[in-house]
Amino acid sequence: MSNTTLASQRIASLLDENSFVEIGALVTARATDFNLKQTETPSDGVVTGYGVIDGNLVYVYSQDASVLGGSVGEMHAKKIAKLYDLAMKTGAPVIGLIDSAGLRLQEATDALNAFGEVYMKQTLASGVIPQITAIFGNCGGGLALVPTLTDFTFMESKKAKLFVNAPNALAGNEISKCDTSAAEFQSEKAGIVDAVAEEAEIFAEIRELINMLPSNNEDTDSYIECADDLNRVCADLAACAGDTAIALANIADDNYFFETKRHYAKEMVTGFVKLNGVTVGCVANRTEVYNEEGEVAEKFEPVLTVNGAKKAADFVTFCDAFEIPVLTLTNVKGYEATTCAERNIAREAARLTYAFANATVPKVNVVIGKAYGSAYVTMNSKAIGADMVFAWDSAEIGTMDAKLAAKIICNGQGADKIDECAKEYANLQNNVVSAAKRGYVDAVIAAEDTRKYVIGAFEMLFTKREDRPAKKHGTV
Repeated sequence: MSNTTLASQRIASLLDENSFVEIGALVTARATDFNLKQTETPSDGVVTGYGVIDGNLVYVYSQDASVLGGSVGEMHAKKIAKLYDLAMKTGAPVIGLIDSAGLRLQEATDALNAFGEVYMKQTLASGVIPQITAIFGNCGGGLALVPTLTDFTFMESKKAKLFVNAPNALAGNEISKCDTSAAEFQSEKAGIVDAVAEEAEIFAEIRELINMLPSNNEDTDSYIECADDLNRVCADLAACAGDTAIALANIADDNYFFETKRHYAKEMVTGFVKLNGVTVGCVANRTEVYNEEGEVAEKFEPVLTVNGAKKAADFVTFCDAFEIPVLTLTNVKGYEATTCAERNIAREAARLTYAFANATVPKVNVVIGKAYGSAYVTMNSKAIGADMVFAWDSAEIGTMDAKLAAKIICNGQGADKIDECAKEYANLQNNVVSAAKRGYVDAVIAAEDTRKYVIGAFEMLFTKREDRPAKKHGTV
């Protein structure tokens, strides 16, 4: 490895010990304008190469802020682009460690063009190999597109900055009022960042994520031996129905759930588990968040929100691209009803519907609570292509709450008639057995048996093949 810089130390911290092989260590800037000829640019400000994480091949680049602020010049960008070429040829993930002042102004259009070449490589790699970015310093301007073109993004909690426009450049804002570049804003408000942590924890999380993901979109061998009981009874699962992040951990192999975009749209949970050693992508409605003391810290209505639908749609699209089966835990009674939400809820709910319906990977849905109206249809229902649908025996499936329906059906007929109508409607429409009789639910199960049923379903669906109409791509 070239000089022991912070950039190279980060790579060493990420990869298996002594596994890194550097590529292009002697590359320097070609430009000579603005006295660059007299400036040393070792490795042109980015260390690139390959190594392994728990034996899995990965390609890594790490920007060196000690060289012209880690700015992206022509050769700097070309090194990253060539790394992508190698990764695409061999079918292995690319991990970018960002710490950069942005575009190298001294190199003008040469740097700008090279920047665009990196965008192009990222676009070609999208859906072919996993792309992961971790931000440790500045990531501003055009460089902010790099992490958002990747699949997963991590930010260091204190020093990392992610922005297109600096906070002080926004009309009516300055950084002490709202630091739009901070990890907190980008993870909670923008929804770009999957996890915020200290540097060492970020490396540990990336290693965990790499162990969850296939190496590429044709990798069907990324499973491990499962020592956990496949028929394990999850006795307390029903009590976890509110916080589905806990419920998913409960049914997962070794009780491990890797949550993505964990601070954004918390009413929708996304992430990965292993089930019988195979990675499964999970999407779940959430109505409660428990803190480390086991107390309810946040509560949400069981409704589909704009941000929740967007978060889930992006995640399902990723899973489908990489042949990762999808499991959903459904508990939804309608859509977010605010003036602000009304601007985008139809579009984002449509995108989520499209993502589920368009995905050809094995899809299993478990109804764990309420499943009302078209919001339920959107959440991976049988109607839009779920291969297997289970429902807990306490679940409710129907068009809407029985009392609301009775008020509409028996409008003007008096309170007693409305109550009678509500009971009749609940028995007919909201009874989960009624949905099962019509084939909309494949089996009604006890909550504690969820693990064995979903593992059995995914085992059965392992060889699933599904053809779709020939087309270049959809437009939703």
